[in-house]
Amino acid sequence: MASATTPKKATAAAMQQSSHSDMSEQPYFPDEPARPIVRTQIPGPESKKAIAALDKVFDTRSLNMMANYQNSFGNYIADLDGNVLLDVYAQIASIPVGYSNPSLLLAATSPDMASAIINRPALGNFPQHDWAHILETGVLKVAPKGMDQVFTAQAGSDANELAYKAAFMWRRRQERGGPDVAFTEQEMTSSMNNQGPGAPDMSIMSFKSGFHGRLFASLSTTRSKPIHKLDIPAFDWPQAPFPALKYPLEQHVEENAAEEKRCLEEAEKIMTTFHSPVAAIVIEPVQSEGGDNHASPAFFKGLREITRKHNILMIVDEVQTGVGATGKFWAHEHWNMQDPPDMVTFSKKAQTAGYYFGNPELRPNKPYRQFNTWMGDPARALLFRAIIQEIERLDLVRNTAETGEYLYNGLASLSERYPQEIQNLRGKGQGTFIAWDSPRRDEVLRKAKGVGINIGGSGERAVRLRPMLIFQKKHADLFLEGMEKVFQS
Repeated sequence: MASATTPKKATAAAMQQSSHSDMSEQPYFPDEPARPIVRTQIPGPESKKAIAALDKVFDTRSLNMMANYQNSFGNYIADLDGNVLLDVYAQIASIPVGYSNPSLLLAATSPDMASAIINRPALGNFPQHDWAHILETGVLKVAPKGMDQVFTAQAGSDANELAYKAAFMWRRRQERGGPDVAFTEQEMTSSMNNQGPGAPDMSIMSFKSGFHGRLFASLSTTRSKPIHKLDIPAFDWPQAPFPALKYPLEQHVEENAAEEKRCLEEAEKIMTTFHSPVAAIVIEPVQSEGGDNHASPAFFKGLREITRKHNILMIVDEVQTGVGATGKFWAHEHWNMQDPPDMVTFSKKAQTAGYYFGNPELRPNKPYRQFNTWMGDPARALLFRAIIQEIERLDLVRNTAETGEYLYNGLASLSERYPQEIQNLRGKGQGTFIAWDSPRRDEVLRKAKGVGINIGGSGERAVRLRPMLIFQKKHADLFLEGMEKVFQS
């Protein structure tokens, strides 16, 4: 069993940074475990049996851990062997308010939810009578600044694909002369042969190391790892450099400013000279799968100015960064932009997906151009509404900002004692969206399970933290204590 002793040196510095200790915190999950429990190696014997059974019918080669969700509560994920781990990975950043959350259980067992599940509507043709109310009291209640419409989708990749389609239709509508100009016979005929002018030569510009999904268009904009892209035909679309910042930021102000200036100049050059005209750019506030790469608000504001200058749309991919993890509901709020993005895509912690927009010209000029059978899922929209209510009830965005500061300070203290273990610590002021580079990353992730912590990586060598919004200072203490044991091993 994991040690049940009080926090050691690892958490002392973090606790000194806080104005109050975790003793004054009100727990969001009073019945969750007090600390991790490790009874066997992971996977243990029961998990190995379940993995073998699953492997007969489902590919398990990417399996991280065989979980028992009926025994998982709050910040803790359980397996079949009695192991209970503090989960700071949270289903790849997708669990917002804790496992087995009672408020979500109430929503899940409501008559509205039951109807949405067993009478799932084809929303484009047969929307349920209260669909507008569900959207207005949920998804749209937290719409980013300047956005009052949403197109709901199935997953993050899907949301990005749909946003790209919206951008292309918007651009061709402009070039054609407006929404009421009829398609030509040549356009309609050529489109059926995947040829111009009906299938026009246009592109979406993404950024080196970015990740936007694994469908065809979204995969063409994904630049994180070759394994995602190998053997899959791709669009000939451009990528711009993303700033490679040096840390600590305060010690490399001039170098980082010059790097961001270089990247902005190169991005503008690509936007204006690439052989396939750029209709939109897509960018993450933090490159989450590509290594947790950050840039300053000035960089993103610069991109917005360039896109405006050249009549190019700006799509911000908040699939992983959205819904409170950075200490703001949407990570791009940290930029304080007066001119908001054109579209913001979302999924993961929202438990549904889609893209927000405000410009009515981003609605296609005719029906069935942006369409599929489901066009989202009312059951998932109801769940997101319950998540939003729970976030507001418990003030979890504020909690994440405060806990993130506490956690970052503890990691900064650890990095002073273990400088080879924690390199390029980043995410200060970004809630719990924190990462660092490790020369033995995969070993660290594996050993963390042995001390009762489930943690993930990104890029080639980054350790990334993606705890839930209910992660508190007491959990940070346990995490820091466990990581020091790993660093000492």
